[in-house]
Formats: sequence, C-alpha cells, structure tokens
Amino acid sequence: MSGARPEGGLSGFLAVDSGGSGLRAVVGVPGREPSAPRESRVPARTGARGIDPEHLLEQLLPLARAAADEYGLDRVATVVVGAAGLATLGDALRAELPGALARELGARTVALAADAVTAYVGALGPRPGAVVAAGTGLNAIGTDLDGWRRADGWGHLLGDCGGGAWIGRAGLEAALRAFDGRRGGSAALRARAEERFGPLPGLPGLLYPRADRPAVLASFAPQVAHCAADDPVAAGILRAAARHLAESAAAVCPMAGAPLIAVTGGLLRLGDPLLVPLAAELAELVPHARRVAAEGDPLHGAVRVASDLVTGRLTLPGDDRLFSVVHTKAD
Repeated sequence: MSGARPEGGLSGFLAVDSGGSGLRAVVGVPGREPSAPRESRVPARTGARGIDPEHLLEQLLPLARAAADEYGLDRVATVVVGAAGLATLGDALRAELPGALARELGARTVALAADAVTAYVGALGPRPGAVVAAGTGLNAIGTDLDGWRRADGWGHLLGDCGGGAWIGRAGLEAALRAFDGRRGGSAALRARAEERFGPLPGLPGLLYPRADRPAVLASFAPQVAHCAADDPVAAGILRAAARHLAESAAAVCPMAGAPLIAVTGGLLRLGDPLLVPLAAELAELVPHARRVAAEGDPLHGAVRVASDLVTGRLTLPGDDRLFSVVHTKAD
C-alpha cells in the first residue's frame, strides 16, 4: 500500500502504541483477528515542539503499509495512535498527524490517545474503573465514562510514588543509612547494594551522571523484594509502596457504582512482598471496587478503540489532552 488508495476494496483500521522504547502497530477489521504486530525500536523524537510528528511518521508509515499489504487492506480508514507524553507534549501531533495520515493512508477518522488511555482500555475495556500502571514509574487513570481522572505520573524526582524507581531509591537509602550507622538502615540491603554496585561511597558517582537514573534505581527494586521476607526495613518499603499504589487508585476510581480496578506493569513481578499488602490497601481505600486481572496491554487497547470507532460503539469520554477523535477528509 503506497500512499492513499481510492475508495473501494477492503477498508480497515491501524492501531499504534508509541512509547519510550519505540512503537508497535497492527492493522485489522472488526470481527477478524488483527495482523501480527510490526515494531520499530526507534522512539518518536521529542523537541521544542513536543513529540515530533514527522519523525513518528517516518517510523510508522513503512510498518503500516507493509502490514496493510500483507493483511489485504486496500485502505486504512481509521487510525488510533496511543502515544506516551501526548497529554503534555502532544500539541504538534494533534495539529499535524490527522492531516498527514489522511494524505498518506487515506484515513478518515483519527483518534489520538495518551498511552494511559490505551492502557486503560486494554486492561478494562470501556467500563468504569481505575487502572494503575506500575513499572519503573507509576501513574493511575480512571473514568466513570463521563470524564477522565489521572494521578501521579510526575516522574522519579517529583512523584511516581510506589513505582520501581521509588522502591529502588528507598532501598538504596536504607543501605546508605546502614553504611553510615544511622537509624532506619538495613544491613541486608547494604549487602545487596554493595554486591550490585560496589563500594557504597562510589554510588553517587555511578548514579547521578546517568541519563537513565530511573531505570538504574528500579533495577534495585527486586533486591528489596528478595530481602523482604527476613528484613523488616525492606518489608516496610514494600508496604509503603503498596499504600502509594492504592492511594493513586483511590484518587482516580469512580466513587459510585461498582467500578473495576486493574494493576498492570512489570512491578507485579515483585510478587507477594508487594502484592499481599497491595490487596489489603486496596480493600481499605476502595472497598466498593472489584479488582480484576488486566485483559490486555496498550496495543490491545488501541485495537479495541479502533474497532469501536469503526462499528460506532465507542463510549469513551473525550478530553482535550488525553483522548480526541478527528474526522478528516482524505486527499
């Protein structure tokens, strides 16, 4: 599929998940299994204008055309792009991407969604509730299907409380307290930190210059979990993290009805030292909500939004920053 094609033939959708590690894209038609994901490991650039639409298109269009040709699509009429950073860095995307997708692919309907929205739909579908995405960072999003609410997601310096970087930093602080002989230290975490990073006086020099500080901090979170069974300091860090996760969920969860809550992300791999106190905190702070397992990931969410757009069943609320649908005229 090279450029937009005339009307006729099989028309379908393109669903995209664009994040910090690159983007994934599938095509499909409602009621039929979508294509296998195609992937670019080059993330869309950000600059003075925010997310760069031209650079995103450079990565996306070859994937979209190859997927459409293999799938047998003659035209991509509907496009859904879930993009990390859309809420704060998406002005250029909102201004330019719908028109570019109309020109290049023949798109008539373009939905732009924050990745939190596609993560929500992937986890719960179009149902009232809250989703906490807990990985290196942490953010929560919820909806009563009339509007969206977000909590945290402020980054490792200002927030992301309870996320992997937060847990790792707290664990390293406890290790340094033990090294100094201050109260609140953990000999077990000190030993783990020295094993992983070497002599602790060198830790600031190893950590502070790194551009990937959140990921380095988060890499210590599993060590905190490993120590939690026998170390009260490590166990206390994970109890505090669980409290933060539940507080974010409670901040965005609808108060009325019987909403659902799902927790997603790599932090779940820490296992019972985090999940047991998290279950207790959620039961205390959002007793009216029912916790469920996530049904799918953000790409699944983008596919579901696209399918609902095509079939006229979309019930998600619009939002100037988080979720918008543009109907455009293809050239």
